[in-house]
Amino acid sequence: MKRAEIAEQTLLLIKPDGVLRGLCGEILGRLERAGLAIVGLKMVHVTKEQAERHYSPDPDWLGSLGHKTLRSYAAHGRDAVSELGTDDPHAIGRMIRSWLVEYMVAGPTVACALEGPHAVQVVRKLTGETMPLDAAPGTIRGDLATTSAVVSNVLRGAVRNLVHASSSPDEARREIATWFGPDEICGHEPASWQAVYGPRP
Repeated sequence: MKRAEIAEQTLLLIKPDGVLRGLCGEILGRLERAGLAIVGLKMVHVTKEQAERHYSPDPDWLGSLGHKTLRSYAAHGRDAVSELGTDDPHAIGRMIRSWLVEYMVAGPTVACALEGPHAVQVVRKLTGETMPLDAAPGTIRGDLATTSAVVSNVLRGAVRNLVHASSSPDEARREIATWFGPDEICGHEPASWQAVYGPRP
């Protein structure tokens, strides 16, 4: 297989709730069984600075986060203003970002760089919808978590959804550089790739 021509890399984080629940092996096993190669893997105690780099203060991202939360509130017939004190998407996004940073520094995180054809899309499919309540059975979040934005916001904390997965190749490149140094990525082709994709041309 001409690896450089068809493979891409992505990042998956097993967040503190996944680590503390002992689900690392289950989650990593699902990724490997799907045919992805683990090319970087480490457990870290995340610093506040790392968490703040990971959860970008980009206004577009904060607005998107706030809009998702407002849609979730509307779908569950709850009032964001009475529970969060505002219905401004950017203010909600900033609030949730602060909870995410607090959550990521609360315990160990496993950072995993993965490689394979369509790696970003494959990992997103395996992890399932961001909100575990909405994630389909068979996905990591659908099988192993049950919470929602409404529950988490009432408790004034981040959604404990086990994992983070890069949403695009560009985001994956940025995130891998945040979590791994160049000497920590060990490219290789699993023996299974010949069975999955056929022999090299």
